Amino acid sequence: MSEALLVLEDGRAFRGESYGATGTTVGEAVFSTGMTGYQETLTDPSYHRQVVVMTAPHIGNTGVNDEDDESRRIWVAGFVVRDPARRPANWRSTGTLDAELVAHGVVGISGVDTRALTRHLRDRGAMRVGISTEVLDADALLARVLAAPSMSGADLAPEVTTEAAYVVPAVGEKRYTISALDLGIKAATPRHLAELGVETHVLPATATAAELLAAGPDGVFLSNGPGDPAASDYAVDAVKGVLDARRPLFGICFGNQILGRALGLGTYKLPFGHRGLNQPVLDRVTDSVRVTSQNHGFAVDALLDRATDTPYGRVEVSHVGLNDQVVEGLRCLDVPAFSVQFHPEAAAGPHDAAPLFQRFVDLMEDNRAEA
Repeated sequence: MSEALLVLEDGRAFRGESYGATGTTVGEAVFSTGMTGYQETLTDPSYHRQVVVMTAPHIGNTGVNDEDDESRRIWVAGFVVRDPARRPANWRSTGTLDAELVAHGVVGISGVDTRALTRHLRDRGAMRVGISTEVLDADALLARVLAAPSMSGADLAPEVTTEAAYVVPAVGEKRYTISALDLGIKAATPRHLAELGVETHVLPATATAAELLAAGPDGVFLSNGPGDPAASDYAVDAVKGVLDARRPLFGICFGNQILGRALGLGTYKLPFGHRGLNQPVLDRVTDSVRVTSQNHGFAVDALLDRATDTPYGRVEVSHVGLNDQVVEGLRCLDVPAFSVQFHPEAAAGPHDAAPLFQRFVDLMEDNRAEA
């Protein structure tokens, strides 16, 4: 293996060995606490332009397969691991993680003290980073890092969305039809909905409210996705049109932030974000705690102790992160809309939040009854 160098924008450097493709890459350094599901992480469009540091030390031992991808490609800008598996050991494996990274041109680094790197990011916050097998001088690589764009203000949903609309049919009898705004949707989402009898029409991120409502859907879904929600005015305008039509709406992750903005709430960048499979959330609707999968660097700014008056009526915080009291969900009290900041479709688990899809179906059924 060849030598590799990692340099953070504050100048801290780590040396290791090349893992994946050779070359140079820059992005935002973030850490993920999942011990499993690295293939879903790599192919999650929400990680576009991010360099992911895996906190679990041993990565790659289940290899990769042709079934668990969440999208058409690997989206991460770079990958950092401590101890890569020498060979996969899983009956579903069709190849190695290292070879998959090479095939997708993803530059990575191994042999790094990921515990020290994670603690640094936790204390200093997410920041720009560079990984290179070509530029091994720390000062030279730092100059490239400092020239890279920040995640703040980045409008990335149009870069990861589908180019053309497509349909995911219901499994068995079709009970409902929805439109999904693809801000970086994961394959598991329409699959979960299909099992509940929902046919999903997936539209590009820049679809208007008129386009989302054109087929007369029973509801509208807002997906996860990358970037700064403050830069996605087109999606906010589309959601306002859906709210005006009083069509049932459910958003997750980036979709939660877009709904918040459409309601007139602000968003802000978290110090280092929430990423991984073990984030505890209080569900105020059911008064229960859910362990959730998360991947976000921004959050909605809303009152935790009481409902907020908005142009669309009252909205309350329905879910709260138990680690830091960050808003993890919104529930509109006067229009049929709600959202969560985490991932109920988490393919690698946990599955505590999966019943939220049924909550969306129930909302559509209630709206039918009132029509």
